[in-house]
Amino acid sequence: MTASSTFLGFPDHLADGRVPRAVIFGAGHGSTYPGKDSSGYGLAAEAIRAASQDDAPLLEHWDFDLGGPLFDGKPACCVDAGDILTAMHDNVGNRARIEAKTREILALPAVPILLGGDDSVVIPFLGGFADHGPVWILQIDAHIDWRDEVHGERYGYSSPMRRASEMTHVAGMVQVGLRSVGSARLGEIEAARRYGSRFVTAREIHAEGVEAALRHIPEGARVVVTLDCDGLDPSVMPGVAARTPGGLTYTQAIDLISGLGKRASIAGFDLVELYSPADIDGLSALTAARLLVNVIGAVVRQV
Repeated sequence: MTASSTFLGFPDHLADGRVPRAVIFGAGHGSTYPGKDSSGYGLAAEAIRAASQDDAPLLEHWDFDLGGPLFDGKPACCVDAGDILTAMHDNVGNRARIEAKTREILALPAVPILLGGDDSVVIPFLGGFADHGPVWILQIDAHIDWRDEVHGERYGYSSPMRRASEMTHVAGMVQVGLRSVGSARLGEIEAARRYGSRFVTAREIHAEGVEAALRHIPEGARVVVTLDCDGLDPSVMPGVAARTPGGLTYTQAIDLISGLGKRASIAGFDLVELYSPADIDGLSALTAARLLVNVIGAVVRQV
C-alpha cells in the first residue's frame, strides 16, 4: 500500500525498527450467512482510509478532540498493515486469518485496530486475545448481538457477544448504546443478564453522560472496544444497514473512548458494520475516520 492509500498516510512499518504502539488492519469479510451478500461491508476499510487523507498532512497540528497533536509531541508510532485476504462465504478461513493476524499484532506487542467488515469479524478478533487475557469488552452498538445461531450459522453478525461470553479470557462486558428493537428476543436478554452483561441504553448515556457506562469498567482493566457503527446516531453515521434514531452522538463516542483510556487500558479496537452503499456524501466514513483518530490518540496517551 502507498502512503496515499493508508490511514492518515501511515507507513506499513516504522523505519527505525521501533515496535509500533498500534497496528491497523482491515478484514472485509467474516462469517456471512447462507444466501446473504456481505460485499457492501467489504468496502468499509477503503472508504475510511480515503476519508482520512485530508488530515494526513496535519498530524503535527493541534487536534481539539485530543487536546494536542495526535502523537502528543512524540514520534509517530502507528502503522497500517493493509487488509488481510478474506472472501465472502469462506467463513472458516476468514475467521482463522483474522484471529492469526490479531495474535501476530499482540505478540509484537501492539494494540490491534481492526476495520471491518460486518459484526462477525469481531468473534475471531476477540478470539485472538486468548493468550492476552483477562480482557473486558466495551461494545458500542444499538443491539446486544446475543443470538446463538441464525440460519444454522453460530459465528455470524448477530452472535459476537454470545460467542465472546463463552471465551474464558473475557472477564466481563458492558454493552452501550442499546435502543429500539432488533433480533434479540426475551431468551437472548435473559442469557446476557445471566452472564452478567451490563446494559447501558442510549437514553441513559443521553441522560447521565458516558459515566453511566464507564463506571461498570474496573479501573486498570484491559479493555477491547468493539464499535458497531449503528451504535451512533444516523445523523452522523447514516451508512449502516439498520438506521435507528436516538444513538450516541460523535461527542459522546469520543468522550467514551477518552474516558476509557484514562480509567483503563485500551487493549484492542474494532470498528464494524459501516455499510458504504448507504453512506451519504461520505459522512459515515469521515465520522469513522475521526473515531479512529481518537482511539489512536487515547492509546498514545496511555501510560
